[in-house]
Amino acid sequence: MTSLTYTVQSGGILNGTAKVPGDKSMSHRSVMFGSLANGTTEVDGFLQGEDALHTLDAFVQMGVNIERTGDNRLVIEGKGHQALTPPKDDIYLGNSGTGMRLLAGLMAGLGMPCRITGDESLALRPMGRVIKPLQSMGAAIAGDANDRPPLTLKERSTPLNAIEYDCPVVSAQVKSCVLLAGLFANGRTVVNETGITRDHTERMLKGFGVNVEVNGLSCSIEGGQSLQATSLTVPGDISSAAFFLVGASIAVGSDITLQGVGMNPSRTGIIDILRLMGAKIIVKNERVSGGEPVADLHVIGSQLTGVEIPEKLVSLAIDEFPSIFVAASVANGTTVVTGAEELRVKETDRIQVMVDGLQALGVDITGTPDGAIIKGGSIEGGTADSCGDHRTAMAFSMAALMAKNPITVLDCANVATSFPGFVELAGQMGLQISSDKA
Repeated sequence: MTSLTYTVQSGGILNGTAKVPGDKSMSHRSVMFGSLANGTTEVDGFLQGEDALHTLDAFVQMGVNIERTGDNRLVIEGKGHQALTPPKDDIYLGNSGTGMRLLAGLMAGLGMPCRITGDESLALRPMGRVIKPLQSMGAAIAGDANDRPPLTLKERSTPLNAIEYDCPVVSAQVKSCVLLAGLFANGRTVVNETGITRDHTERMLKGFGVNVEVNGLSCSIEGGQSLQATSLTVPGDISSAAFFLVGASIAVGSDITLQGVGMNPSRTGIIDILRLMGAKIIVKNERVSGGEPVADLHVIGSQLTGVEIPEKLVSLAIDEFPSIFVAASVANGTTVVTGAEELRVKETDRIQVMVDGLQALGVDITGTPDGAIIKGGSIEGGTADSCGDHRTAMAFSMAALMAKNPITVLDCANVATSFPGFVELAGQMGLQISSDKA
C-alpha cells in the first residue's frame, strides 16, 4: 500500500453541516445477509471503503450478482445460501477483523471450503476467539500455530451442532460469528455475554425475516431459517462521526451539525463520555431508518474536564477511544481509562499507539494494562505515528486543533478502509489538513 502522510496546521475551529460515511459494521452485514437472502435486496448508504468492498468482492467471488448503482447504493440479487459456490481463490479481506470473523462463522455454517486472508495488520489479530466456538460446533477451521490468520475451513457435508456459548470476551464480532454459524446448525444456538455489545447482527437479521431472540445479555437463534430480501438504509457511522464530535467539542468557537448519524444504544458511549467531560452535544431529529435509530448531532465547542470513565461505557465506545484520548489530552484535570484491554487487540495495540503518539506530541499520558491515565493540559505538536491504524490517524489529526505547532501523522493510507474522503471533508469543516503520498 502507498505510504500516506497527513500534515495538519495548528489551531482553528470546525464549522458547518456534514454527513459522515455509512456505518462500516452495517455495510459488511448488508452484503452478507443480502447475498444469503432469497430475492433482490437494495442497500442505500453503503460505505464505499476498502474494508466493506473486500466483503462485497468475497460474495461476488461466490457467484452473487451485486450491482453498485449511483452513490453508495447496492442492488444484491440473492438466490439463497444454496446458490453460493466455493470461492476459487483465497478470500482477501484487507484490514477487516469484522469481515474475517463474521465470514468465518458464515462459511463454517455453510460447510464451504475456503481460505480467508488479510493484510499484515489483520494477520496479527487474534482468531482463537472464533476458532474455538466454531470447532466446538463441529467446524473444520484452523488458523496458524498461534490462531492468527489466515483461516482455513474444510468442506463439511453435515450441519454444525448448535451450542450454548459463554463468550469470554466482550465482542460483537465473536457473538455475531457464533450466531451466524448457528443460523445453519441443528438446533438452537445461544450466546451469553458479560457486557453490552453492538447488536447490528440481531437487528438486521430480523429485518431479513430471521427470528433472533434477545434476553438481556443472551441471544439465541434457531438453525434452518431462511433470509428474505429487503430494502435498508445504512446510517452514518458514529465511529467516523466521533472524530468530528471530539474536534468540535475541544475547540471553543466550533459549531457543527452531523446529519443522519446512527444512534444504536450499543454504540453511543462516545456521546455519553464526552457529555460527562462537559461537551455540548445536542441530539436532534431522532428517527428510525432501516430498523436503526438515527439522529442529527449538533456540537458546540467548550472547555472539557477530565473524568474517570465508567467501565460500563467502555464497550459502548470501544472503537472511539483514540479520539477520546485526544479529548482527554486538552481537558482540565486527569482522565482515567480502565477496563479497555480490548483496545490492545484492534488493528493495532491502540493503547500503546495512542500513548506513544500523544507523548511525542507533548501530552502527559501513561499507559496501563487496560487503559491510560491522561493529565490534560496542552498539545505541543510534532510527529505521531499512526502505525497504519485508520482510527489513530484521524484522532491525531484532530489533535492539531488544540496544538501549539503543526502535527505530522505518519502511515495514514488505511484511513481509506473506513473513511474515504476524510481529508476533503475535514478540510471543508475547517481542519487545515493536507496529505502527501510517498
